[in-house]
Amino acid sequence: MDATDHTAARAGRQRSEKVPGPPHTEATTHVLEVPGARLSYEIRGSGPLLLMIGSPMGSRGFTALASLLAADFTVVTYDPRGILRSTISDPSQPATPELIADDVLRLVEALDAGPAHVFGNSGGATTGLALITRHPHVVRTLVAHEPPVTELLADGQQVRAAIDDICREYAAGRRDVALRAYTALTGIGFAPPRPAGQAPTAESYTPSHDARAILDRFFGYILQPTTRYRPDLDALRKTSVPLVVAGGTASRGQLYHRTATALAGHLDTPLRAFPAGHTGFHEQPQPFAELLLRTIEDSRTGPHSGTRTTASP
Repeated sequence: MDATDHTAARAGRQRSEKVPGPPHTEATTHVLEVPGARLSYEIRGSGPLLLMIGSPMGSRGFTALASLLAADFTVVTYDPRGILRSTISDPSQPATPELIADDVLRLVEALDAGPAHVFGNSGGATTGLALITRHPHVVRTLVAHEPPVTELLADGQQVRAAIDDICREYAAGRRDVALRAYTALTGIGFAPPRPAGQAPTAESYTPSHDARAILDRFFGYILQPTTRYRPDLDALRKTSVPLVVAGGTASRGQLYHRTATALAGHLDTPLRAFPAGHTGFHEQPQPFAELLLRTIEDSRTGPHSGTRTTASP
């Protein structure tokens, strides 16, 4: 980022509203102008900076997890460009991990509180890999939970072809066919279960028209560039950023658990087991938050070299 971009980023930051909640969990909502987009992000809590990133999931999906960790961290969540409250100048622009990583760089620098601990889930984990490859100076720790790096799989070409077919079906208007095929391929549905006994809250509920817009962007401009991203394994092996690769205890055998396992194998680092499935922080937020906190602490205090970590499943 040049000086002009950095100044524009700071100028674009503003407070727009408060999202009420219990102590430590009240969120303030802000916006940040970046080249080609306007990002909406939320801040809650206090302490070291912890950035949670998903793709295509935005801030709402991290509400429970962020609230649980706000007593220990300044937790920042955001809507990626073109998702929910974050707008994009060119709606047909593919959301490559490199482009989204540059957005995250500008966000961390605008916050002026980095480097950040980063938790990335799914496509957000792939963004995290691109971030520490391109801009390692803004990351203190990366926990990459089930990044969909399908190009690392032995059957990666078959998976690529299946994803291309799914995106074609969706673009042709056969959305139900595409959604069923995606679930069959990945094991992931589109309505993650709520924790037992919890009702949806205003800040976590996604209206149907927003959900449809997310799916349109996901199958049109996010899924293919994300799954076609091939991590720079040499750079990841040499990075000084502690990197923890994670997978769900309930998603073993599913596509994105397989990709996480493949990445961990290439990097010769253990795969850290987190509760529940691909979005375990929805299903078991309390134990998920506790393990994420311990994982960050372990990565900071335990001996490590490059991507190696003392974290154990």
